[in-house]
Amino acid sequence: MSDEVRYSRKLGPLTPLVGAWEGNKGVDLSFHNKDKWTTKTTYFEKAWFKPIPVQENGQQVLWGLNYGMTAWRHGEEAMDPFHDEVGFLLWDKANGQVMRNVVFGRGIAILAGSSAGPDDKVLRFDAKPGDPCYGVLQNKYLLDRAELRNFTSTFTINKDGTISYTSDLLLKLAALGAEMHHTDENTLHLVKRFHPSAEQA
Repeated sequence: MSDEVRYSRKLGPLTPLVGAWEGNKGVDLSFHNKDKWTTKTTYFEKAWFKPIPVQENGQQVLWGLNYGMTAWRHGEEAMDPFHDEVGFLLWDKANGQVMRNVVFGRGIAILAGSSAGPDDKVLRFDAKPGDPCYGVLQNKYLLDRAELRNFTSTFTINKDGTISYTSDLLLKLAALGAEMHHTDENTLHLVKRFHPSAEQA
C-alpha cells in the first residue's frame, strides 16, 4: 500500500487557500486624487476563503471558494478600511481553468481567468474590458475619470505555507492625461482553518 497521504482535491489548485489569513506587508501603488500624486502606501489585510457547494452549468462542473479581502492603511487600522472586495475563486477541472469573479465596492465587477493545472502553485487571473469571456465592467464615473484597461493578478502558494498575491490594474487617468499601473501586493499567513467543530467567525 502506498504511503502517499490522500485528501480531497475537488478544489484543485485552490485547495491550499481554504482558511482565514492575515498579512502586514501590503504595498499599494496608486494615484491619490486629493493630493494629486502617485505614491506607495503600506497596509494590513484580512482575508478568508470558504468552500462553496458544487456549481453545475449543464455539463460543466465548478468547485470553488467564496472569499473576501479587506485592507487598512498602516496607522489607520482603527478607521474604515481603504479597500474591500468579495467574490469567488472557481476551478474548472475538465477545462483546466481557474477563475476569479470579484466585485469591488467602487463599482467594478471583474471575471478574470486563465489556464491552470490541479497542482499549480502560481495561479494567474487576467481580464480585459470587452472580452466576451474574461472581462471588466465599471461605473460611468470611473470609465470617464479612471478607465480600467487591463487587469492581471496572481496568487502564489509559497513553500513556507504562506500565500502571496499581486494585482495590477492598468488605468487611463484623466487627472494625469496618461495611463498608469495601480498595483497591490501582500503576503498572508494562515490564522484559522475552517472546520465543522470550530466556532465560525
